[in-house]
Amino acid sequence: MHEEPKVPNFVSREFLNRDDFYLEPGMTLAVEPMVIIGGPQVVVLDDGWTVVSKDSTAAAHVEHTLAVTATGCEILTNGM
Repeated sequence: MHEEPKVPNFVSREFLNRDDFYLEPGMTLAVEPMVIIGGPQVVVLDDGWTVVSKDSTAAAHVEHTLAVTATGCEILTNGM
């Protein structure tokens, strides 16, 4: 389902030090923030896919798809 390049929803030292990643026209990206009422820590369940808040507070996951164009980006999904 996910293809290269993988773009995380967070910034880590490892990702900041990479110099092999460039956004180019024609790429599409899914922006998938998770908004949590409580703390920022999450847990991935045994299915390897489901992510829940570590403190069991309510959380919501949304997704928008963006297309990289020669002049910037275009949002392909409808607003909520």
